[in-house]
Amino acid sequence: MAAPDILSSSASGPIAQEQNITPWDVSGEIGEDGKVKPINYGKLVDQFGTKTIDDVLLRRFEQVTGHKPHRLLRRQIVFSHRDLEAILDRYEKKEPFFIYTGRGPSSDVMHIGHMVPFELSKWLSDVFEVPLIVMLTDDEKYLIGSMDRSTEEYERFGRENAKDIIAVGFNPERTFIFSDFSFMGGEFYRNVAQIAKRISRGTADACFGFDSSTNIGKLHFAAIQAASSFASSFPFLFGKDRRQTSEIPCLIPCAIDQDPYFRLTRDVARQLKYAKPSLIHARFLDGLQGPGSKMSASMESTAIYLSDNPKQILKKINERAFSGGQETIEEHRDKGGDPEVDISYRYLTFFLEDDEELRKIEQDYRSGRMLTGELKKICANELTKFCASFQERRARVTDEVLDQFMTPRPLICRGVKSDTLLAVTETVTTLKDSSDTKDHSSKNQAKKLKKRLLVEAKKANKHGGKGDRAEDH
Repeated sequence: MAAPDILSSSASGPIAQEQNITPWDVSGEIGEDGKVKPINYGKLVDQFGTKTIDDVLLRRFEQVTGHKPHRLLRRQIVFSHRDLEAILDRYEKKEPFFIYTGRGPSSDVMHIGHMVPFELSKWLSDVFEVPLIVMLTDDEKYLIGSMDRSTEEYERFGRENAKDIIAVGFNPERTFIFSDFSFMGGEFYRNVAQIAKRISRGTADACFGFDSSTNIGKLHFAAIQAASSFASSFPFLFGKDRRQTSEIPCLIPCAIDQDPYFRLTRDVARQLKYAKPSLIHARFLDGLQGPGSKMSASMESTAIYLSDNPKQILKKINERAFSGGQETIEEHRDKGGDPEVDISYRYLTFFLEDDEELRKIEQDYRSGRMLTGELKKICANELTKFCASFQERRARVTDEVLDQFMTPRPLICRGVKSDTLLAVTETVTTLKDSSDTKDHSSKNQAKKLKKRLLVEAKKANKHGGKGDRAEDH
């Protein structure tokens, strides 16, 4: 059993390096022995100034929503947050919010690691019953790509990636997907301009490590990605009254490397008097080569693609997945394996639903009762099921289905069209303001009115019928 080796070294020996986590590069710490270490997520919590998602917060989540936390939350794969409590508060009060996530379409293929934030986002949208916005950053990928790549190429990648995203099982009544190249303008661009004006070059350099060689498009993109955090960027959702929409926050599920963008966004939100976005951060799915790496669609040797067939998956796991086992069967039976660095086990923590089964696998492998080959077979079988199920759903996503998801329109929020919610809230607020706040009968009247208006709005929505829904994952 050995940690993965570094890719390069100096003439005098390996060069030790700190872990490096940015929106464009992810690498674990390299020790003096030249071995790559697993990413230290506790260190990132301290470095980025976020909070750990602890058992107390998970219990509150279950109490408020009535749903057992998703396995990614239970296992601290989604491990960190900014103001998740504020979203739970709004859900309790039946106040509107939305979910925002995104995808940078660097190629027309996606791997299993890309599914982590989307599977969680779908689950959260279903649990909270709130709108979901998916941003395709085809412009960013063009800006950071080589000069011989075209904008049309990245737009095509975006549409193919969007079909993969839809195949997760998103509800078209609650989901809007857009391409930056196609959607930019109007209220969205108005927010981009206001954000860009409030981010100095020095701030951007300090946050992202930019230098004099960085093109101005990459500098400006921070304002574009931030704009989707604000409800006023989408007037077809919650209406055109910025006074009202400025108070509607979003929840952003993302990998931890995207946090620098949204630290800036939260600072700008305060200046614009917009609601600050809340975030939850996921760990990276390691590449096949071992802990401290990140699966990459552009590096076939690191990835399990969603399009892989069972033979390809089994071959990749058997031949490339870094093992936490011992050198010989006898030694493994005696000392056991290390599931903390074993890629097959780490993949199972992401994709195997049953907690008890996962716990037994961990115990058997650590004790030496389970061999590396047996663990790899279990992992390959689980990933095969995941990919085969995905491929069945993906085959049903047509261009017509894609166009439905990418059409700007009101979405459903807790059973009501999103563009009617603020009218209900304003009516109730007016009633409260016109009554004595100490008059309990007036407060009860306001609550009853809000409930009645919501029921009437739901009934009014029914006459339009329900849109077709992609099969749940």
